[in-house]
Amino acid sequence: MKKTILGTACLFGMLAVVLGAFGAHGLKKIVDIQAVATFETGVRYQMYHAFFLLALGLLPTGLLKSKKAIYICTVVGVVLFSFSIYLLALNSLVAFDFKVLGIVTPIGGLFLIAAWAMMGYGIMKSKIEN
Repeated sequence: MKKTILGTACLFGMLAVVLGAFGAHGLKKIVDIQAVATFETGVRYQMYHAFFLLALGLLPTGLLKSKKAIYICTVVGVVLFSFSIYLLALNSLVAFDFKVLGIVTPIGGLFLIAAWAMMGYGIMKSKIEN
């Protein structure tokens, strides 16, 4: 599980850098400034959660009983939250109206909140010293 968590952290981080560069350089030429700002929000949250997964993967084995559930919530959350934001930001470029998928963004946010809550709860309930 540790390799999976750390590998996903690296993948999310790498994609955040690639998408961030696209947003900063390529996207500004094809969509309005509000869409660029929206896109950057998705990138920012994706990178935050790449770091979150990195921390999760580096926590000592046995500290958290729910690492797998935290990992799943984080991955689902990033995909639903950040990737729906990317699609919404690019909405003006395609014929399909991605606004109908807008409901998945807050659902993704709830998964991210749940991941943070589970990790916090698990750490507080652990037997590590202050």
